[in-house]
Amino acid sequence: MSNLIRGTIFVVDDNIDTDQIIPAEYLTLVPSKPDEYEKLGSYALIGLPDRYGKFIAPGAMKTNYPIIIAGENFGCGSSREHAPIALGAAGVKAVVAQSYARIFFRNCTATGELYPWETPERLCDKFETGQEVTIDFEQNQLTNHTLGKVYQLQSLGEVKPVIDAGGIFAYARATGMIAKAK
Repeated sequence: MSNLIRGTIFVVDDNIDTDQIIPAEYLTLVPSKPDEYEKLGSYALIGLPDRYGKFIAPGAMKTNYPIIIAGENFGCGSSREHAPIALGAAGVKAVVAQSYARIFFRNCTATGELYPWETPERLCDKFETGQEVTIDFEQNQLTNHTLGKVYQLQSLGEVKPVIDAGGIFAYARATGMIAKAK
């Protein structure tokens, strides 16, 4: 994994729940099947109110926004691991939020789909969808190139190597915690 993620952002505010991230009607898609994984991604954030605009353009399978900026309690609701998987399948690499629902944060780590960065600042009120940003993993910083400002992020800590490995099972195999498949 590169130590930088650069791209345009999609901005949401507080309490974005798992039904907004991936509505229950799409949970029959099996992420371990490549065609269904891709289709799952095409429905990411389809449950959001219209005021946010389209996360994925009509007819597209992937988003143009590899980074989501959010307020408090991102990923609240159910324990479905389809939520971070759908975002990852859509092309999201990271979410930067004030806070996360604990289960969503854990599912990001377990699946290895995306990096859940936390920020002490309320960036969702300062940023706008479409702005260009870079996340620097070594400096724990988010640079908003559109605004010309740098913001400090909380360290990912021990979850970074787990996500880098592709999730908890891949990490456990790579570190010898569980035997590799023969």
